[in-house]
Amino acid sequence: MVLSPRSPAPAADTVYEQLLERVRYDGAYPTRERAEHAVRTVLEALGRQLTPAHRAELATRLPAAAALHLGASAATAGPLTGHAFVNDVAERTGTRPAVARWDVGTVLSAIGRLVGEPLLSDLLRRLPPGYALLFGRAELTAHRVA
Repeated sequence: MVLSPRSPAPAADTVYEQLLERVRYDGAYPTRERAEHAVRTVLEALGRQLTPAHRAELATRLPAAAALHLGASAATAGPLTGHAFVNDVAERTGTRPAVARWDVGTVLSAIGRLVGEPLLSDLLRRLPPGYALLFGRAELTAHRVA
């Protein structure tokens, strides 16, 4: 979403609806309800991976309805890599890992565009390896010479 300097800030409900439409379009979901289910399950899972402070920081950049999903679950016992995160979503939703990967990538890419570069970069520094690709970014690693 791009705002011109003169346009008023959209209402939070409008931003949430735009997020759902972006997820529905990018994910090729047949209905708004299916897109909303993906947003809810992925944000709940992401919330389990963040500390309370990081969850709160991310929530301030999301529409209220999305922020509620982010804070709906308690943190997990330990951080999950990106791959394990996708498998966790698959297990919790009863879907195949490929479906969970699609849902996660679609939702997190939309969230990344919504929250902006500085916060997204900060989140990726704090999450275990494997999340950059889920947010639609290349995961750069240092090249080691043997």
